[in-house]
Amino acid sequence: MSKSSLAMDIPLAPVRPEFVRDAESAARLPVVVEKPLSALDRLYNQTWLRKILILIFLALAWEAYGRFLNNDLLFPTFGATVSAFFHNITNGVLPARAWASIKVLLMGYACGIVLASLLTALAIMSRVGTDFLETLTSMFNPLPAIALLPLALIWFGLGNGSLVFVLVHSVTWAIALNTHSGFLSVSSTLKMVGRNYGLTGFRYIREILIPAAFPSILTGLKIGWAFAWRTLIAAELVFGVSSGSGGLGWFIFENKNSLDIPNVFAGLLTVIIIGLVIENLLFRVIEKNTIGRWGMQS
Repeated sequence: MSKSSLAMDIPLAPVRPEFVRDAESAARLPVVVEKPLSALDRLYNQTWLRKILILIFLALAWEAYGRFLNNDLLFPTFGATVSAFFHNITNGVLPARAWASIKVLLMGYACGIVLASLLTALAIMSRVGTDFLETLTSMFNPLPAIALLPLALIWFGLGNGSLVFVLVHSVTWAIALNTHSGFLSVSSTLKMVGRNYGLTGFRYIREILIPAAFPSILTGLKIGWAFAWRTLIAAELVFGVSSGSGGLGWFIFENKNSLDIPNVFAGLLTVIIIGLVIENLLFRVIEKNTIGRWGMQS
């Protein structure tokens, strides 16, 4: 085949027309300006306001359903629950019970974080540590923490030791799994940078892996907190009393036995409020000042 016939077979690129505009005609073109948002759109873009509206809607639905049933023994209204809530706040019962639960939670949560950190560091530094962590998580992560409560009562008795034991179990595996997966997802380039600077051991983990994997670590901390909080309330519902005082779970259990259902719902409302505060204030502030500031999320 000749070069001339080969050239004829190749399709020619379409010729695009050229437009030349002078300054006078360009000035007559419509100017695109930024359209200001309406007041309703600006309010809708506020996350906190949308969440408050959702909570108001849920409260109204609660009140409507309670009035429809008209039986405080089955389902008290939102107004009756709020009344019982403030009554127990003013007499100091709910703050004392909440603080008793939070103290135990902090002890178990802190111990779980320490244990998860040690296991994850061991897994990062050696293959045997990785196998050890994977084996333990496969064994114990599917095991409900509350299922260990009977053994905890035998080993540690009726006290904070039993509660801390089940809390450590509920916290450790969620944090260890998320932290380890976050470390594994760190880019090889970043890891080589740390090695080239001579970083090894805990210094390498602290200065390279933890900042890069912090989104996964924070997710593990959130999951661990949620597991610990509901495990604690469930454990307190079982035996609850420690050194002559009980937490929120025991407050709910006592009022259930006395058929004071508004107080039961007041205790549940306290559990919900504490969960909302921890999630939307503590963890949100940490996320904003770390992940958000570092540009690790959109």
